[in-house]
Amino acid sequence: MDGNHLDNDLSRVIAADKANVWHHLFQHKVLEENDPRIIVEGKGMRVWDQNGKEWLDAVSGGVWTVNVGYGRESIAKAVHDQILKMCYFAQAAGSVPGALFAEKLIEKMPGMSRVYYVNSGSEANEKAFKMVRQIAHKKYGGKKTKILYRDRDYHGSTLATMSAGGQQERNMQYGPFAPDFIKVPHCMEYRKHEHGMEHLEGEELGIAMANLIEEVILQEGPDTVGALCLEPVTAGGGVIEAPEGYWPRVQEICKQYDVLLHIDEVVCGIGRTGTEWFGYQHYGIKPDFVTMAKGVASGYAAIAVMVTTEEVFNMFKDDASDPMNYFRDISTFGGCTAGPAAALENMRIIEDEGLLENCTNMGARLRGNLEALMEKHAVIGDVRGKGLFMGAELVSDRDTKEPAPEAKVQAVIAECGAQGVIIGATNRSVPGRNNTLCFSPALIATADDIDKITEAVDVALTRVFG
Repeated sequence: MDGNHLDNDLSRVIAADKANVWHHLFQHKVLEENDPRIIVEGKGMRVWDQNGKEWLDAVSGGVWTVNVGYGRESIAKAVHDQILKMCYFAQAAGSVPGALFAEKLIEKMPGMSRVYYVNSGSEANEKAFKMVRQIAHKKYGGKKTKILYRDRDYHGSTLATMSAGGQQERNMQYGPFAPDFIKVPHCMEYRKHEHGMEHLEGEELGIAMANLIEEVILQEGPDTVGALCLEPVTAGGGVIEAPEGYWPRVQEICKQYDVLLHIDEVVCGIGRTGTEWFGYQHYGIKPDFVTMAKGVASGYAAIAVMVTTEEVFNMFKDDASDPMNYFRDISTFGGCTAGPAAALENMRIIEDEGLLENCTNMGARLRGNLEALMEKHAVIGDVRGKGLFMGAELVSDRDTKEPAPEAKVQAVIAECGAQGVIIGATNRSVPGRNNTLCFSPALIATADDIDKITEAVDVALTRVFG
């Protein structure tokens, strides 16, 4: 830390925050007697608070976002130069960085061809939902309006995306929700007993779990189901990777019943899972929609995109004489040029520094370290994830898989914090299932960073569980 922020008295900032700011996903009662945490500076994988305390950030800004780490001067310069030249024009017209980033992005996504700019993951998902609904009216006489979503998956915090939300505690008290959003079962191998599939393993299990989606389609009526929206790796619902065989069967089902496949890469996109740019690319599937946000510009500017195929795009321009026959939608801040300018430089950094490979290597180290802790601590029931996107589920009993009490899970996070390491956990997700520790360090993480993270977890588990 360069110390510049500490040259000034931050008491006014703290007072202003306590008096005026409503923080996200936070119970403010505690701030009646305590100060908020103000993060004043970041460099690499470290951040510093108002008291000068250094933290190793193992969650990339708290919500899987800062993929290339803090303090990237080249991204700041790219944003500065672009907004000085041209900051904004509505996306009915184009922009230089918007065109160039779209071209660069499509190069990484064979089979996709069109990029729609918005400002958040929630909004990106809503755009895909709207397109599905409009296609239902244009092509299917208004029948194929239903959108399937998966238990434990999360697609945003607007009312429409919450209607497709598989995390009950995120939805409680915010209904009623939009109609024609239908839930399908989760694909969590560790809790396969919840589907009566204890006897199945590997590809056979994956196919059986995917077939649960087919059962829902048949129950609802294939002529009413327009799309299936899934995370490639479930994030806030427990960091869940589907069993082998799941994704090929999902693709078959979508093709068989003429269901559009929407992959939500808001968390996984732009390298988080290692080796590939996107999570879905590990499984050989061909989606109709892909949405992304967080890591697109690593938090240096607000940007999200919805990417689709030429086939979908052509459905909205087939009859130019019809004034209703196009996608009648706009996103105000989809016209900001800072986002694609930052995204271009963000992508260059990932390529030039070999961060996809580093994510794979450091992800393997993180998994190995967590599995070693699993041998030491019986409270760890399962370790799962992909790349630098890992979860460790804590249980009171490995045989019954009874979840560890949420208070103790939060105590582990607090004990890591006491050691200067920020980790996460499933939070207000599934009732009685907020018991998975979450790790998503920046793609620049070193072996020393990974070891420090898991050493802190080791100490914390010992202090909390003995």
